[in-house]
Amino acid sequence: MESISLLKELIKIDSSTIEKANEAIDYLSAYLEKHHIYGEILEYEGYKSYVAIIGEGNKTLVLNGHLDVVSGKEEQFEPYTKEDKLYGRGSADMKAGVVAIVQAMIRLKKEPLNCKVMLQLVTDEEIGGFHCTRYLVEQGYVGDFVICTEPTNMTISIQAKGIMRLDILTDGFSAHGSRPWEGENAILKAIKNYENIEKLPILNEGSEFYEKTSVNLAKINGGDIYNRVPDHSCIGLDIRYVPHIDPQKIIEEIKGVVDGQVVVKAIEPGINVSTECEYLKDLIKTIKEIKGINQVKTSGQHGSSDARFFTSKGVPAVEFGPIGEGWHGDLEYVSIASVIELENILVEYAKNFK
Repeated sequence: MESISLLKELIKIDSSTIEKANEAIDYLSAYLEKHHIYGEILEYEGYKSYVAIIGEGNKTLVLNGHLDVVSGKEEQFEPYTKEDKLYGRGSADMKAGVVAIVQAMIRLKKEPLNCKVMLQLVTDEEIGGFHCTRYLVEQGYVGDFVICTEPTNMTISIQAKGIMRLDILTDGFSAHGSRPWEGENAILKAIKNYENIEKLPILNEGSEFYEKTSVNLAKINGGDIYNRVPDHSCIGLDIRYVPHIDPQKIIEEIKGVVDGQVVVKAIEPGINVSTECEYLKDLIKTIKEIKGINQVKTSGQHGSSDARFFTSKGVPAVEFGPIGEGWHGDLEYVSIASVIELENILVEYAKNFK
């Protein structure tokens, strides 16, 4: 099984560093050339991306995947199989998805396509995607529909939460630590601010896939010595908001309930692909035919992916990938059968893309 052999070779590359992630790009570029697919390597601020286009026509299907992984133990880069499971760092997230789109391209190269198929391989999704997929989108490497083959357990992820990172700066005034009533404790004010934020109705509003927006109290700083009431504090919030909610409205409501200054560090859009999207409907139809099932599950992701860079430009993008568990953990694995099934679905879908 050439696909699984390729996957094992990719897992052996510890692509948790920029150097090794770039090496993985070079490896697949050479691999694709052996199969007569000639792409281009683009580099932005040291990060490599690979783009190849086959077929012809007015419509373009984009297949996007990342080769970078989070760091792991040395033994995690020695893949092994147990029954249908292939274990190793990046097996599910997301070198299996990369192998599926690479092998699909090789097979599609031999087909009389009525569309263009664009393969995108990138190296920085785990740290935000700003040097690769965002760069590619800004350079015009887009299409009509995008599939990111992140591990979704063969469901189609049509939504993802947006990302908001805020610092809340709080001031008090100092006093001797033995007489705290003579001061105003900025840390206690910060905690009260966090409690007020958590109670906001807008953050407790849910949707089909999400119970509510999540608020993670990620950082807290304040005080310097034991015997002084702290006069300054900062809390850092990682907010993952339900995608139909306007992030600016969230910020305004937070400002209304905190005693302090709200500093916006980052806002990243969510993903919300309409179920009426014709490309999505065709993908569902293809999956039903290949798998012989009557219903295809859709889902929403709590985390983010590079799909957001396309949807922010009005291009529908979904996540659809293999079955697996434990990504970013010690026992990450992917189902071998699902990798092959994913490849077959992508081939059939591209052959009929319209």
